[in-house]
Amino acid sequence: MGWIWTLIVGAIIGVIAGAITNRGGSMGWIANILAGLVGSAIGQGLFGSWGPSLAGMALVPSIIGAVIVVAVVSFFVGRNNA
Repeated sequence: MGWIWTLIVGAIIGVIAGAITNRGGSMGWIANILAGLVGSAIGQGLFGSWGPSLAGMALVPSIIGAVIVVAVVSFFVGRNNA
């Protein structure tokens, strides 16, 4: 049950990051989950584990990290399609 909760929170973080960067519509649910989970790891690695925590992820650093991941991935994907 812990993994399901982690995936749900990762998806929510990925959706929030996609909404902030205006790239959420072009991403699917799997990409949102991956962006949330990878962004959480990157955000907590760079900014620490401060702020409210849910499913073992500090929300504020996780969202910041997911925004970074979505921005970088959309930059490279958009660059190849242009």
